[in-house]
Amino acid sequence: MVETELRTLPHGIELSCRSAGAAGQPVLMFLHGFPEAAFVWDELLVAFAARGYRCIAPNLRGYAGSSAPSDVAAYRAKPLVADLAALAKIESPNAPLAALIAHDWGGALAWNFANQHPERLERLVILNAPHPGSFLRELQHNPAQQAASAYMNFFCRPDAEALLAADDYARLWPFFTNMGACADPAAPDGRGWLSEALRERYRAVWRQGLTGPLNYYRASPLRPPSAADPAAAAVTLPPEMLRIDVPTLVLWGLADTALPPALLDGLEHWVPRLTVRRLPRASHWLLHEQPEAVRAHIDDFLARP
Repeated sequence: MVETELRTLPHGIELSCRSAGAAGQPVLMFLHGFPEAAFVWDELLVAFAARGYRCIAPNLRGYAGSSAPSDVAAYRAKPLVADLAALAKIESPNAPLAALIAHDWGGALAWNFANQHPERLERLVILNAPHPGSFLRELQHNPAQQAASAYMNFFCRPDAEALLAADDYARLWPFFTNMGACADPAAPDGRGWLSEALRERYRAVWRQGLTGPLNYYRASPLRPPSAADPAAAAVTLPPEMLRIDVPTLVLWGLADTALPPALLDGLEHWVPRLTVRRLPRASHWLLHEQPEAVRAHIDDFLARP
């Protein structure tokens, strides 16, 4: 059974969390991306709670019942990672997290957490979220990645909230339906998993506000350069910010049109204890498209000595 719990962090931020499993068990923390919310992990929370884990999936700062500061600077990496560190300490005060499992923007935060707090983490699982080193490289030098990520600059517009909300979120649904091939090509809309019931769950999240989620894009310089903003072209990341020393599993839907597989190239340079599993028929939304494959890969990874 999945429950909703509110966690108040020592620095005053409140995170609305989905949870399953008994307190005191090894903790798995799950992090969602844009434009999603913690509920997308519910099936995995139940599955891994049944395997003896305490599972927690926060709605990240700015999302779905969690604190949503108005200042864009509140969505930079440092305060967001501080949220995760504080929540990890509350949920697992006497031991590292058994694993941090994360997708999309959640994955971006998870890479940072693993780099900054390796002692608080036993394993890392990433679903289609680029490592900052490879993402910066591709944004600076690969025109294909620059084009694929052009939507990030649209999200930084001051009117992005209104444009995305217009006509029943007409500009948001294509992020699900147009980001690569799906596991069920016979589905009428190309996305058999995106039922009307699931659409309504997303609407309920988006009605609570899009400004917080969009502020992640506004706060980050890792986006394509433009005439008005050098963005990634002006960024330098020191090597010590890129090293990941915990065992890491990367699951990658190869049909992701926003994050092409070139982002996997050279990953072992920064992540020496790396396992990569490629899912050829999955897109960016591999958790929805191939939930059993995702669960099985994570299960296998957690069972390793």
